[in-house]
Amino acid sequence: MLNEAQSRDAATHSDHNDTDRREAVQTSRRGLLLGGSLVSLGAAAGLGLPLGGGSSGLTSAASAQGAPASGAAPKGPQPFDYPGKDKGLVLLGDRPLVAETPERLLDDDTTPIGKFFIRNNGQLPDEAKNADAWTLKVEGEVDKPLTLTVAELKSRFPAQTMRMVMECGGNGRSSFQPPGRGNQWTNGGAGCAEWTGVKLADVLKAAGLKDSAKFTGHYGADPHLSGDAGKDAISRGMPIEKALEPHSMIVWAMNGEPLPHIHGGPLRLVVPGWPGSLSSKWLTRVLVRKDPHDGQGMGGTSYRLPTVPVVPGSTVDGKTNFADMTSMPVRSIITAPANGARLASGTHRIPIRGAAWAGDHEVQKVEVSFDAGQRWQAVDMAKPKNRYDWVRWTGTVALPSDGYFEIWVRATDSRGVAQPHVATNWNPQGYGANALHRIALLVG
Repeated sequence: MLNEAQSRDAATHSDHNDTDRREAVQTSRRGLLLGGSLVSLGAAAGLGLPLGGGSSGLTSAASAQGAPASGAAPKGPQPFDYPGKDKGLVLLGDRPLVAETPERLLDDDTTPIGKFFIRNNGQLPDEAKNADAWTLKVEGEVDKPLTLTVAELKSRFPAQTMRMVMECGGNGRSSFQPPGRGNQWTNGGAGCAEWTGVKLADVLKAAGLKDSAKFTGHYGADPHLSGDAGKDAISRGMPIEKALEPHSMIVWAMNGEPLPHIHGGPLRLVVPGWPGSLSSKWLTRVLVRKDPHDGQGMGGTSYRLPTVPVVPGSTVDGKTNFADMTSMPVRSIITAPANGARLASGTHRIPIRGAAWAGDHEVQKVEVSFDAGQRWQAVDMAKPKNRYDWVRWTGTVALPSDGYFEIWVRATDSRGVAQPHVATNWNPQGYGANALHRIALLVG
């Protein structure tokens, strides 16, 4: 792992330059069949084909006009080694621990635990010795405050399993120009796991919601980075309507296994479609409130977006013309081929696949282009298992010749809103960037 000084550098670096990234071509669990034969891995190892304008999006107008940049100079990926985790994950910071999943590792319908991204806000709490004895309190604007163990949650309320996307609010941050503050995610701050637990709504209703119950506030056991017991690492909340959605859950299992400690075990919230910071890890308390929650990570510019566009790079405090993030924006990724693939001469029909998701909304269509968006072609989309599952898509791109090509992908949601070519609605903490994804290929 990195030392603290290296961690601070890693937390601010921009890793969207694929020349630095130098990803080797890797076959997926299904294999990538191109032109009747598997891609030769050896020829492409370390190729690191550059993407024009950066891998996460084109150069923005603000950058082209010389808007001031902030943060440290771009660095390459940092090594990652954590028990049970794929070594291909990219370390963005180790205080707190943050690691993203390269798009090529998101090629599974259900993201394996070993490939699921890590986002912490504080220190890791002590691991529970008896998961079933872990307790959760529900209090505030309720008639019957509850204290429930995990065992009581399992026995008292009907369980359900849903495959749903979880996504960091800062996913895509590295495509903003100038950079936003925080970990410089590309597209890897997302994963789609099968979550098992109970509806948060069932537990709240058992506590007897008062008419004054309008919001929630969530608390976990993770200590603040400073070690100050009087401070929360993070404590976010949401309107009661989102809490009562049937897909908002209190979960104790992930992909059929007990919820791993690094992912909030033995108990966490899963609030799909909204920023992952609402899905509190190591959950100990849900406070029902009549007013919006004011915990750590609420207010100012924290998980909030401008309601009136601001000049990129300007100083704003979020006190006016800002609103809490709700539904995450539509996003699509290419999971195969891997960026930097080098293919044999004459390989002109390229099978391509990936995933798309759209927060509270549905994915209406996914399209790909090999000529910088001059022409787009639709791809086939599989039916999701349930609401908030991502859409797996497949297609074939017919290239006109040998040479260098960039494959672009964009998704459009059920409102008709498509991914932009560049990150839009700049904000100082870099939330909500969803520029289209691109990979580079070399044929011949």
